[in-house]
Amino acid sequence: MVELPDGRREFGWIANGLPTFPFGLAPKGLATRRQLRAAGLCPGGHGIVAQLVWRRGKAWAGLYDVNQAKPKRVPTLAQRRALAAAMAARRRCTRCGSDAGYCLPRPRICWNCTTTAAQAA
Repeated sequence: MVELPDGRREFGWIANGLPTFPFGLAPKGLATRRQLRAAGLCPGGHGIVAQLVWRRGKAWAGLYDVNQAKPKRVPTLAQRRALAAAMAARRRCTRCGSDAGYCLPRPRICWNCTTTAAQAA
């Protein structure tokens, strides 16, 4: 049994100075960063209050207090436009300038340009 910061006692143990729980047995009121994001929240600058472990302790995730979480920030219109432009640039071929419809690998060359260059060589 471990004591949580809010005073509750739950089944678990202490590891690395944090209350630790096995996978699937996190107490109510604690969530991972991904679970907070799915709920439209973020840790809000607060640290990890416990941890969740699986794969015999080789994998872990931090648990945050849901009551201390804050709503995640909403990007401004300018930020959304900048992000859309950046994503469009990742899809554009540097040789022919066409939109591939997906994010191109690092050289930013589409499949058509890659195959025509290989055939020419």
